[in-house]
Amino acid sequence: MQRRERPVSEFKEKLVYINRVAKVVKGGKNFRFTTLMVVGDEKGKVGCGMGKAVEIPEAVRKGIEDAKKHFITVDMDGTTIPHEITGEFGTGKVLLMPAPEGTGVIAGGPVRAVIEAVGIKDIRTKSIGSNNPINMVRATLNGLERLQGAEKVARLRGKTVEELLG
Repeated sequence: MQRRERPVSEFKEKLVYINRVAKVVKGGKNFRFTTLMVVGDEKGKVGCGMGKAVEIPEAVRKGIEDAKKHFITVDMDGTTIPHEITGEFGTGKVLLMPAPEGTGVIAGGPVRAVIEAVGIKDIRTKSIGSNNPINMVRATLNGLERLQGAEKVARLRGKTVEELLG
C-alpha cells in the first residue's frame, strides 16, 4: 500500500489543544474531537482556527483550513514587537512586552505557539486571568493585531517617522 505524500506547506502549523467532547444519545455517548490550530508563515502573518470531527487527523485538517481563513498581519520591529500591549479575549488577558535581541521567546504554551508562528524571536509575555488555551490564543492574536509600527502611526498623524521619534 502506497502512502500519500502530503504537500510541504510554506506555513508553520501547530496543534495547540485537543479536547474530546461527548454527546449523550439514546444508545450511549458519541465522541468527537475538537482541535485548536495555529498557522503562521513566520514572516508576520498568523491565524488560529478550530476543527471538530470524529477522528483527530480530520479535526486537525479542518482547524488548519479555518486558521488560513482568519489570517492577521502583525507589525514587527526587527525581531520583536514595536511596543508593549495587552491583548484581551473573554477573561483571558496576555501582556506582550518587547525584548532586546537575544532574549528569546519567554512565553507559555498556547501563547508561545502563536508567537513562534508569527516569527517573533525576542519577546516577553505574561498571561493574566483565564488559562483556557482558546482564550489565551485569541487574546494573543488580539494584542498582536492591535500593534502599530512607527511608520503606521506617523502616517496616521501626518508626520514623518523622524518627527515622531524625535
